[in-house]
Amino acid sequence: MARRYDSRTTIFSPEGRLYQIEYAMEAISHAGTVLGVLAKDGVVLAAEKRVTGKLLDLSGAKVRGGYGGSGEKMFLLNSNVIGGVAGITSDANSLVNYARTVAQQHLLQYNDDIPVEVLAQRLCDLKQGYTQYGGLRPFGVSILYAGYDPHYQFQLYHSDPSGNYSGWKATCIGANNGTAQSLLKQEYKDDISVEQAISLVLRVMSKTMDSPTLGSEKLEFAVLTYDETAKQPKAKIYRPSEIDALLVAEGLAKKDDDAEMKS
Repeated sequence: MARRYDSRTTIFSPEGRLYQIEYAMEAISHAGTVLGVLAKDGVVLAAEKRVTGKLLDLSGAKVRGGYGGSGEKMFLLNSNVIGGVAGITSDANSLVNYARTVAQQHLLQYNDDIPVEVLAQRLCDLKQGYTQYGGLRPFGVSILYAGYDPHYQFQLYHSDPSGNYSGWKATCIGANNGTAQSLLKQEYKDDISVEQAISLVLRVMSKTMDSPTLGSEKLEFAVLTYDETAKQPKAKIYRPSEIDALLVAEGLAKKDDDAEMKS
């Protein structure tokens, strides 16, 4: 039945559905998992990398002084906002550049960091436009925004290809998101600390990732906290060595050690 109505983004089916948007959502459900947890003193994001390989050059993520990340899943959108993306990476790159431009324009105009919800809203305005005009296709990417502003403190938002966005205490996008959501519902607590959130995120990722092993080559990790000394938010995207140290501390790196012994 869908075949007659899915050729254009702007055509409604008799049931009131826009099939191209639903197809974009389906593409995201097959992408690498991104998980976010809101704590009382920070926000934690973790993501599963799908583009891996022994010949892949990751020197940019390992060098001292870099902000970390492989440029596939975690992005620094502003000094107070980190974005985790699931879907088509090239679409994500376009949206990330747009988000960074919007954030800098806000800083130039108001001499203040952009509020997290305002940034999510601006991106969703753009994404919604791509569902309403002919000759365009929806962005095939969902984004988790981990951010801080002085009025509402730490926040976690999610936006999808339709242009909708919503605030969450803990959520997951990408592959196996249903399983992750169930685990988060069981284990999440409102007064959770950043340290507890890091532990929770790593445990959930270990149970939901398609990969049998959990290591820095398959995982990206980011934490947003507040620096009391500098009186400003502190965004940190972990380097591979730091992710491995976290996994060892949580006792989740033993599978990789076993694999190395066998090889």
